[in-house]
Parts: sequence; C-alpha cells; structure tokens
Amino acid sequence: MLSAQSLLPEVNLFLGTSGDHGQLAPAANVPFGMVQVCPDSHPRQHAGYDYAVPTISGISVNRLSGVGGQGCGGNLSLMPDTAGVDVRIVKSTEKAQPGYYHAKLSNGVNIELTATRTTAVERFTWQPGLQPVLLFAPASAFERVFHSDYQTLSSNEIGGTIAAANTCGNGRYTLYYYLHTDVPFHLEPAGNRQKLTFTEDSPVEVRIAVSPLSIEEARRCFLETSENDFQTIRQQAAEAWESILSRVEIKGGDKDERTLFYTSLFRTCQSPLQVTTGKNGEYPGTDGKLHRTEGFDYYSSWSLWDTYRTKFPLLTLIVPERMSDMMQSLAVLYTTGKRDWSTDAECVPTVRTEHAIALLLDSRLKGIEIPNLAEAYAGMKHEVANLPLKSPDQCMEASTDLWALSRVADLLDKPADAALYRRKGDSLFCTVWDREFRYVDSTYTRMRQNGLYQGTRWQYRWAAPQFLPQMIERVGKDSLEAQLTTFFAQNLYNQGNEPDIHVPYLFNRLGSPGKTQQTIFQLLTQPMTHIYGGNAEYASPYIGKAFKNAPEAYCPEMDEDDGAMSAWYVFSAMGLYPLIVGEPSYEVVSPLFDETVLHLPAGKRFVIRTVGRETKEQPVLEIRLNNRKLSDYRISHHDIAKGGVLEFIYCGENE
Repeated sequence: MLSAQSLLPEVNLFLGTSGDHGQLAPAANVPFGMVQVCPDSHPRQHAGYDYAVPTISGISVNRLSGVGGQGCGGNLSLMPDTAGVDVRIVKSTEKAQPGYYHAKLSNGVNIELTATRTTAVERFTWQPGLQPVLLFAPASAFERVFHSDYQTLSSNEIGGTIAAANTCGNGRYTLYYYLHTDVPFHLEPAGNRQKLTFTEDSPVEVRIAVSPLSIEEARRCFLETSENDFQTIRQQAAEAWESILSRVEIKGGDKDERTLFYTSLFRTCQSPLQVTTGKNGEYPGTDGKLHRTEGFDYYSSWSLWDTYRTKFPLLTLIVPERMSDMMQSLAVLYTTGKRDWSTDAECVPTVRTEHAIALLLDSRLKGIEIPNLAEAYAGMKHEVANLPLKSPDQCMEASTDLWALSRVADLLDKPADAALYRRKGDSLFCTVWDREFRYVDSTYTRMRQNGLYQGTRWQYRWAAPQFLPQMIERVGKDSLEAQLTTFFAQNLYNQGNEPDIHVPYLFNRLGSPGKTQQTIFQLLTQPMTHIYGGNAEYASPYIGKAFKNAPEAYCPEMDEDDGAMSAWYVFSAMGLYPLIVGEPSYEVVSPLFDETVLHLPAGKRFVIRTVGRETKEQPVLEIRLNNRKLSDYRISHHDIAKGGVLEFIYCGENE
C-alpha cells in the first residue's frame, strides 16, 4: 500500500549522526541494498559520517549502521577536489531524505547522491571556471585493507577489487566494482589515490556498481539501470522507501514522535543486504566457494547479537515476504561455514551471527518458511557444543541457544535431542543464576563485574527471560517484582545497550502491567537518569531523553546497532514487544499513538487503537482483541497475521 501523502518527509536522516550518539549516517540507499553512499567526515565516526564534523575525506559507497568499533565499509571513495585537503560541507545546504543526499562543498562543488540496490550514483557540479577533477581512492576502507586493485578499462571505465576487514577487524569481505563516468577522463597517480581529470564542462556523473562475484557482474549491474537518468533513479529509490514506510500507518503523536517512529522504521530496513546479483542466483559462500540459490535470494550482512532481539521480529511483521529468503540465507551459514563473528570469506561488510538458532526458531514459529532448516541442524548442534562458557553473561547467552535448539529439535521431530538440550539449557541457567544472580549484593551495580561483557550483574540478571519461571521458583514472584521495581527506581537499567532492553516488559509477566506501561512511557517520551554507557559508568549521570529527534539522538555511547534500538522504539511505540525470541507472541503495552495500522499481506490490516484516552499516562482498564477481552497482556503473532483490531480501553478520570 502506498500512502496518499508521502511519508519521506517524516524521516530525519540526520537523527543519530552526531558524535557517539547512535553512530549513524545520512546515506542514500534503497531497502536492503548493498550501497549506502554519503560523505565521510575527517576525522570520522563509526559509520564514516559525523554531523558535527564538516570536513570530509571523500564520498564512499558503503557502510553499516551504528555497529560500533571502527565500523566497516567506506570503500571506493571519491573526492571532488584537486588537493583533497580541508574540503568541508556547507552545512546550511545539506539535506537528505530516503534515497537521496545533497550538499554544496566549500570548494564550490555541488554533490548529489542516490542509489540502486547495487550502484552508487554520484553527480558532481563544479562552479564555472573550476577544473572538474575527482580523486579516486580504490583502497579506502574504515578497517584494514587486505587487497586492492584497479584497471582502466576505457577512458570512462575502471574495474577492480577491494578486500577489507569487517567490524572490529574480524574476518574479511571482498567486493568487485565497476566505475563508469558519463564523460571521458584522463587518469594519473596522485599519492595513494588516482586523479581523474575531465576536459568537458561539469556536471559529471559517476556510477559505481558492486558485486560479490566479478567485475563483469558489477558491470552487468550497472547496465541494468544505465538507461535511467539520475532523477529517475532517485524517484525509484524514494518509491521503494515509500512502499516500506507505508506498511505502518500512525495517527496522533506530535511531530518529533512521528519523526522518531518513521526514522526508526527506516533504520530497521537497511540490512541484511540482498547480495544475489548473478542471473543464475550465484553467490560466494562463507566457505570461499561459489554456490547457487534454490529459489531464494541470498542475503548477508548480519549483526545478530544485537538485532535478533528486536529488528528481525519486526521485519517478520513488516516485510514477511523477504523473511523466508533472509532465514534461508541464515540457515545456509550452518552448511557453508559460520563463526560468531565474521568469517574470512564474506561477500559484503558484516558483524556477527550469535543467536541465529533463536532467530530461525522465532521466524519458523511465526509462519516463515525455511525449507533448509533441517539441513542446518547438524551445524546448530556443532555450534552449541562449542559455545563459550567462560563468564556469567556467556552462560546466560548459551542457555538461550540451548533452549532454542531444543525447540528446533521439536520442530524437526527429534524428541530425544529436544529433551537433551532442554535439560542442558535449564541446568546451565539454574546453576549460573543461582551462583551469580540469585542473591543481590553491593557488587551488582558495577559494570563488567566478574568478567561480564558491557553490563552489570543487575542487568544480566534478567538476560534470559524464557527462564522467568525458574527465577520465580527461586525468589518468589512478589520478591522478584520488588527487585525489578528497585532496578528501575535506582536507575540501574541501561537503555544504551542491548542485554537488558527487554526488561521493562517483565512486569507484564509478573502481574504488574501498569509498571511496564509507566516505564515504557518514560523511556519513549521523558528525560531520565542514565548511569551507564556502553562500556562503563558515566563520569556523571546523563539526564535526558533516551530518544530525541536530533543529530544527538541517543544517550552518549548508545549504539543504534544496525536497527536493534530503532526496532525497540517502533515496537514500543506501537504497543507490542517480542519479549522472548522463539515464542510466537508479543507483550502488549499502552501505545504511543492513538491508532496504528499494520498493512499486512493479502490486503489484511491489523489495527491498534486507543479508546477513551485523554492523556498518555492514563492507566489501561482492559484490552480487547476483535471485541473480546484479553486474559493477559500478551497477543499471538498469528492473531496479528490474520488481521483484526486490538483496542486499549482506558480508565476514566474518576475510576
């Protein structure tokens, strides 16, 4: 469904692009495209661009969104300048919307950027009297470069290869590229770059197509849209984003809330990347060999440790038609080679793949077809047999994987395995929880206590919500709720990192949904006190909103994490949340908007509506699904998929 009125103006691509407040970039791209083209700041942030730093090093064609570390990508940079030194964005001219970026530079060059799935389209216009020159850096990258080459194919064509390290220097990816200019150039070395000089007057348009297969295949990708001019490609990119954004229609909310919502929805649909470019569905696997898909498009670029919790469950609702291909691609890794972090044979920038089992389980239970799930099973067993168990957080994460594998075994009719992994997961959780998390003491507030990764014992205490019944058995339901209340009252929760972002929704299952509503309302709309950053306590607590419509959008050090935090915002604002990944249900909470409509396949609609609400803090009296009262604050995914109406009915002022 397309909106009668465009939703693109609701998206603020500069949100989260300043400093260490999200680590995002206003790149031009299409949904799940291999190209994200925009300027790179000098010095740069993780995704290359920093709103607060106008000086640029050039314009590169790819990056990942908010993934921390040094980022990855940043390839095939072009600088429209003779010297390439002290070139700045004139900030008053800068603008961006989904699929398009524009700015004027301090050297008098106007830049416009758009993209297809495989091709960056860059248009440069020099002021009269300026020599049209581009400095091309075939070896540019945000991480270490293993290999780079190029060859001049003609007076307006360059082809080559770039291989570079992935996020945090783990593994490598290899891309082939084809660069085409619409006017001839003269090429000569210029230090570690190549100088392209154009004798014709500006403008000059450069198209850089990428492929995981070959230079010839990159050229074929270029030819697919070579007849379309810049404006046509820009319009097609806009229409692709409009189609995605219009799948969720909201009513109510103020301007900032709407912008945060649609910008967050945009961010969730930037990856994984659809990388199949060959006519025969060929793709390079993580075993370094060439493979051919069987009836699906191959996707890559994963950051699952963050995104399995929120982003992929949201994609199951928003783009279910893509999820089967994505999950088949993820399952393939168990046969071609999979590591927790990047392998040495990736075809695009990527990060990590922990908890793929839980994600595959979650998708399958929600009706996503994964024909090769059984083929992946042996690889899953091998993975859980080698899970790291050196620290309490690793044990909590491993208990999740064991629990998920037991349920996958059930799906595949392997009852003995299901019972085995269920016992192992339960035993691991109970042993470690009893030792590390059962009895609260003064050490619980310290970051990285006892080897914990980016968190405190308070935060990791709740890390495996599928084992909530075991927690209740040990502590008692009332005591556990009282401890959870203390956790929030003393500002021990950390919205700036993923391990505890589900925790507000535990109140629902402890019988206090009003506390979930209060906590989520505050996190979405109110200033709060935040003690912890991503790796340590702040020197002084940060007091402010966790989500803002501004370049400094998030708490300091808060990674957006490739759509993980964006999806958290979208879910919470809609009034739904996937508390347990691997259960086909959602917690429900009072929504931010008066009405939200999910436009589902086959013309179905699922409406989330408030009735009788005067203020957003107003307590919920009851919840009705298709005019029948819900017995608890939970709804099945399959009830949503069928379409219908979820109504939140509120207490009156005197009730």
